Amino acid sequence: MNKEFDDIQLEIRKFVAPEYIFGLDSRVYVGLYCQKLGGRKVLLVTDNIILKSPWILEAEGKLKEAKIDYVIFSNVSPNPRNYEVMEGAQMYSQNKCNMILAIGGGSVIDCAKGIGIIANNGGDIRDFEGVDKIYKPMPPLVCIPTTGGTSADVSQFAIINNYEEKYKMAIISKATVPDVALIDPYVLTSMNKHLTACTGIDALSHAFEAFVSNANSAFTDLYALEAIRLLDKNLLSSVQEPNNLQARGKVMLASLYAGLAFSNASLGCIHSMAHSLGGYLDLPHGECNAILLPYVVNYNFDAASDRYKKIAETLQLPTVGSNNQENKKSLMNYLFQMNKTLGVDKTLQQKGVTLDIISVLSGKAIQDPCNATNPRPPVKKDLEVIYKEAL
Repeated sequence: MNKEFDDIQLEIRKFVAPEYIFGLDSRVYVGLYCQKLGGRKVLLVTDNIILKSPWILEAEGKLKEAKIDYVIFSNVSPNPRNYEVMEGAQMYSQNKCNMILAIGGGSVIDCAKGIGIIANNGGDIRDFEGVDKIYKPMPPLVCIPTTGGTSADVSQFAIINNYEEKYKMAIISKATVPDVALIDPYVLTSMNKHLTACTGIDALSHAFEAFVSNANSAFTDLYALEAIRLLDKNLLSSVQEPNNLQARGKVMLASLYAGLAFSNASLGCIHSMAHSLGGYLDLPHGECNAILLPYVVNYNFDAASDRYKKIAETLQLPTVGSNNQENKKSLMNYLFQMNKTLGVDKTLQQKGVTLDIISVLSGKAIQDPCNATNPRPPVKKDLEVIYKEAL
C-alpha cells in the first residue's frame, strides 16, 4: 500500500455529523424525536409524490400520538426553487411553527434547510449562498430520507435552484446540519429503478470526490472508501430487486457514509458542473453526476493518481504499478460500464446540452464553491473542455 495510506494523517481537521438513527423501522421514532426537541407545532416539508406515500400518513399518526400539532408544506420541486423556500418560510411563520420535519429526498431536505435558514435569519435565501454565511442557527430539524444517495440528512450542504438566474446555489455551513436523521432502508422500497440508479450514482460521486478532495482526512477516507465498496457490491441489486432489504440497506448505509465523507471533505468539479447543468436545464442531479463522473476523473487523474489508484484497488480493478494511463483507463471503463448497466449512460447532448450553452454553463460552474477542494484547480476553459467531452 502507498505510504500515504499507511501513515496517520495529522493535519488539523474537523468532523461534523448530526445524531442519526440507522436501521429498519427507525422512522417510527419520529414523534419521540420531535417531542425531545421541544416540538409544539411542526412544519412537515415533503413533495407532492411523497405526500401520497404511506410514509406521510404514518408520520402524521406518530405526531398525533405525541400530541404535536403540524402543518404540511409540499410545494417542493425536484430541484427546489428559491421562491419555494420563501413560500415555505412564510407558512412556517404564519402558522407559528417551532420546528421542521423533512420527509423526502435531497430536494425536500434541502428545501427544509432553506426554510429553516430564513425562519431564524430573515432575508432572502439567495443572501446565504456560499460558505458560512448563516449567523443564527436553524429551528430544530428532523429528517427522514426517502432516497439512498443525496445524504442531505447528514450534510453541511443545502443546494437551492436560483430559478431566475438558472443555476443551483450551494449553501455550506455547519448551521445546515440537521439535529436528527432517522435513516430507514425500508422507505427506499418506494423508489423506482431510475431514481434508485440516479441517487446511487450521486452517493458514488460524493465518495469519489471526498476521497480525492484536498480537504480529505483519515475520517473521511474511511467513510468514502467503504461507501464505494458497498455501492459496487449492492447498487445493481438494489435497482434490479427493489424489495431486497439487504441490498437497500447497504445502499442506504453507503449513502450515509458518503454523506459523512463529503460533508466534511467537501466535493469537486463533478458537483460544481452538475449544479450548473441541473439548474440551467432542470435535470436530475444524480444523472448529471453519472454523465460527468468519468470525464472529471480523466481531468483530475494526474493530480490525485495515488488516490484514484486506491479507489481502483477498493473496486478490485486491475492496476499497473505507477502507470497512470492504464490505471485511469481501468477506472473510467468501470464507470462507463456501471452507467450503462444502471441505465444512466445518456450523453449531455441527449439531455439537451448544445455547444452554444457550454460557455454559459462553465461560467456558472466556475463560481461554485465546490471547485475549491477539487484536487486540480480548474479555470473556466477546463470546465468547457469537460462539458464538450461529455457531449
